[in-house]
Amino acid sequence: MDNKFPHITINNFVVPLVPSVRDLGVVVCADLSTTAHVADIVAKSHKRANLILRAFVSRDINTLVRAYLAYVRPLVEFNSIVWSPNTVKDIVAFEGVQRRFTKKLPGLFRSCYQDRLRRLQLLSLELRRLYADLVWCYKILLGIVDVQSHKFFEFNMRPSRGHQYKLYKNRSVSRVRAAFFSERVVNVWNSLPESVDFRFSVHFQSLEFRRSIMRVDFSKFLRRF
Repeated sequence: MDNKFPHITINNFVVPLVPSVRDLGVVVCADLSTTAHVADIVAKSHKRANLILRAFVSRDINTLVRAYLAYVRPLVEFNSIVWSPNTVKDIVAFEGVQRRFTKKLPGLFRSCYQDRLRRLQLLSLELRRLYADLVWCYKILLGIVDVQSHKFFEFNMRPSRGHQYKLYKNRSVSRVRAAFFSERVVNVWNSLPESVDFRFSVHFQSLEFRRSIMRVDFSKFLRRF
């Protein structure tokens, strides 16, 4: 046994060392990589998407898309704040779930992915994860969720330009830390224009904030599919 790992026993029973463990539906690896979770969810999502295409007699696009939104997309977005993929390989694998499903819809086989998204009025999964990060950042800073914001974020008291709610960007010493929610969201949050509705009030919910960020161009933070 490698000496760098602890030797743990419970009632004289040695707790085995495993490369990964599932915690609240998320596969966590020893190196904190998201790859194992991505592979697991992608496989399950493709199966669900294929079942929809095979099980539904109707070939109506709207019906099939509604089934996808109900049974597949919640699976690929569950707890994305915790495990959001950070490597190109994992991002492409996740987007492949929606790409493959939309390509199999009647009449859309020859259309490119972006055209299919526009016709179906869908957003890329990567963009939806970015929105989720921003909304959760907003909720934490506002105190809508029961999370102590100072443990995640620190306001930049001397912003040079842009909106007045900019966050301090810590220097990450590892790729794992840089991919953590409180680190990866800072650059995107700080790039938000002043036109975004930042109204920080306990009586104001995140709906208007979400609507306002959906009008912002985040293309520089996204991979082109």
